[in-house]
Amino acid sequence: MAATINHVWRLATRPYGMIKPTDFEFLAEPLQEPDDQQILIRNVYLSLDPAIRGWLYDGKSYLPPVQIGEVVRCLGVGIVEQSRHPGLAVGDLVQGLLGWQEYAVSSGEGISILPASELPLSAHLGLFGLAGRTAYFGLLDVGQPKEGETLLVSSAAGSVGSLVGQIGKIRGLHVTGIAGSDDKCEYLVGELGFDAAVNYRNSNLRELVKAACPGGVDVYFDNVGGEILDIALTEMNNFGRVVVCGSIAKYNATAPVPGPYNFSMVTSKRLRIQGLVASDFIARDREMLEDFTRWYKQGKLKYRIDLVKGLEAAPCAVNRLFDGSNNGKLVVQVSEAPGE
Repeated sequence: MAATINHVWRLATRPYGMIKPTDFEFLAEPLQEPDDQQILIRNVYLSLDPAIRGWLYDGKSYLPPVQIGEVVRCLGVGIVEQSRHPGLAVGDLVQGLLGWQEYAVSSGEGISILPASELPLSAHLGLFGLAGRTAYFGLLDVGQPKEGETLLVSSAAGSVGSLVGQIGKIRGLHVTGIAGSDDKCEYLVGELGFDAAVNYRNSNLRELVKAACPGGVDVYFDNVGGEILDIALTEMNNFGRVVVCGSIAKYNATAPVPGPYNFSMVTSKRLRIQGLVASDFIARDREMLEDFTRWYKQGKLKYRIDLVKGLEAAPCAVNRLFDGSNNGKLVVQVSEAPGE
């Protein structure tokens, strides 16, 4: 029986501090039919990323903020169930900013057909999607690593950081990860092949980072900002590169986050600091797909999905990105994946 209702999360108020379910409204709305040049997508997997928290701020950024009453924005993968669009057919597997909802009606703008893959559909969020694009182009294009250099990665057990570290090892770097538990540090070294990992919850973090990177740091991939960025700047070598991917330390802060106090190091060490927005590289996705597929088949690249079932769980699950309780790429499953 065809669906007639679309369950959807809409922004009710702007979050203060950690996201709360009461910041949103969970509604059952009549399912919209696609008009000419539109498609109806059944969402299968929705990606939970730190960027969602940034999109809820009412401030200028690379994308407009989610407005009160709008569907919460997120990347997702799904299947086209109805099409009145000449370039998209029923049954196409697609990816785009589908939002926290069961179904999305789209003009096709920003929607891409997923390439054929032997991997599960969820891999297009955990390996090939936003996390993969961010890690691949962030490290290789922005970080410009050279074989034998030292790479330091914060939030290293997360979806982006774990891929960054593995790419670093493939490219011949000495890789140290910073994570939020001893178990995650063991995973980075024992499972993903990092050379070293340190738990940022230790009081002597600065000394641990120095010990893990005795020759200094050439490339720092920054996912958190704050105190850890400050420590990294101290350990950077001359002409080092800092890739600024995210600022998790401040996303839920209710007061200004201190640091970095050592910003003068940028001048004295002639550092290059560059921000990264993954959509800047979307036209080059084939490069990433080819390398990732080959590395995965060779056993050099691993990923894991932290799967949460049910759209209703999204507002609580997203906070796992910020309290450190997620294990891998955090994904909400909304409906059954075709063929799985």
